[in-house]
Amino acid sequence: MDITSIIIIAVVALLVILIFAFGYIKAPPDTAYIISGLRRKIIIGKASVRIPFFERVDKLKLQLIAVDVKTSSAVPTADYININVDANVNIKVSSDPVLIKLGAENFLNKDTVYISKVAREVLEGNMREIVGQMTLVSMVNDRKAFAEKVQENAAPDLNRMGLEIVSFNVQNFTDDQNLIENLGIDNITTIQKKAAIARAESEKEIEIAKAQAKKEANDARVTAETEVAQRNNELAIRQAELKKDSDTQLAIADAAYQIQQEEQRRSIEISKANANIAASEKEIELKTREAEVKERTLDAEVKKKAEAERYRAQQEADAKLYQLKKDAEADRFQREQEAEAQKAEAEAAKFARMQEAEGIAAVGKAEADAIRAKGLAEAEGINAKAEAMKKYGEAAVLEMYFKALPEVVKNAAAPLASVDKITMYGEGNSTKLVGDIVNSTTKITEGLTEATGVDIRALLAGFLGSKPAPSAPAAAAPAPAAYEPEEETEEEVEVTDFTEED
Repeated sequence: MDITSIIIIAVVALLVILIFAFGYIKAPPDTAYIISGLRRKIIIGKASVRIPFFERVDKLKLQLIAVDVKTSSAVPTADYININVDANVNIKVSSDPVLIKLGAENFLNKDTVYISKVAREVLEGNMREIVGQMTLVSMVNDRKAFAEKVQENAAPDLNRMGLEIVSFNVQNFTDDQNLIENLGIDNITTIQKKAAIARAESEKEIEIAKAQAKKEANDARVTAETEVAQRNNELAIRQAELKKDSDTQLAIADAAYQIQQEEQRRSIEISKANANIAASEKEIELKTREAEVKERTLDAEVKKKAEAERYRAQQEADAKLYQLKKDAEADRFQREQEAEAQKAEAEAAKFARMQEAEGIAAVGKAEADAIRAKGLAEAEGINAKAEAMKKYGEAAVLEMYFKALPEVVKNAAAPLASVDKITMYGEGNSTKLVGDIVNSTTKITEGLTEATGVDIRALLAGFLGSKPAPSAPAAAAPAPAAYEPEEETEEEVEVTDFTEED
């Protein structure tokens, strides 16, 4: 950038600073700043910038201006009465954009005195015009209507100058003939007359009210005294009647008393005679009754004694019967309670024993399998002996069988020797236990028959002198029935050690 450009920029910046320094203006709310020149602008309560040397600023006051409007001479009213009018009017330069331009044209840089003078002349002329249109009474009685008419009539003239009326108040109406004062006097007289009439009416009403009250009070007093006299007369008459009745009743009472005395005396004499007769009769009757009483007493003593003895025996029997019933009921209740308790204990013990029985059955089954295996082994040994001794014949086989049989039974029952006590539920359980042991022995015998080829049953039958029994295979053992606990049945099988003698 060259020096020329810098200088130009500096000059422009300086001009801008000078314009703002010398051209900045700020208008207050009650004054209009009117900028003219390059532009035409009105500022009220704002800030702006004017261009020095090319624009100027003029001020126009917007505050209220009080104008005292009086008619310079008497003005005839519509009823041809000359009066003078005194009014107080407040005006101002309008802030309306249109009217303020007219105000600037007419009152720019003018003081309020000049504006007040011009407005006074306009208002006085319009006020004279309205006075000529209204009567004196209508103006005096309705000042507001008069002020509104003047304001409506003068507003267009003031608006054409940029002014507006803020308020219009009539201060006074006067005339040289004192007509307004006389109107007031007439009104005062009328008011005074009405007040006097009202006062007289009030006083009359007060007197009438007093007389009426006095009359009513006198009437009330007379009525009260009359009623008192009547009540006193009635009281005296009533007292006389009561005294008459009292005397009559007293005389009647005296006569009745004498008659009553005579009647009582006669009654006493008759009563004495009757009493003597009655006493004699009563004495005879008393002796008769004494004899009857003695007789009845003897009968009653015997009967009552027997009845009392019978009643006592009956009561004792009833008491014993009642006690027996109570004892039976108590015993039955106790047995029921004990049965209920035993049933509950049995149910609890049943479940525990079922669990115990299942455990014992499992142990017994395992031991039975072991014993069976042992028995089978022993049977095989016996079979071998039988083969060796077959030449000795059937007698030797039977001898060997009888020697080995106790050992076989002992071994079959050996598992039960270690059991202290077995509790079985249901009927026939003990028989079943013995049958299981016998079945085990039978199976061993059948094993010997199959191993040696010698029918042990036939040999035993021949030995005992019976026909030989046909050899048949051992029936399969029936499947154990499902466990069904029996009610109220319990068997205990005591198991002890088996010996050869058993």
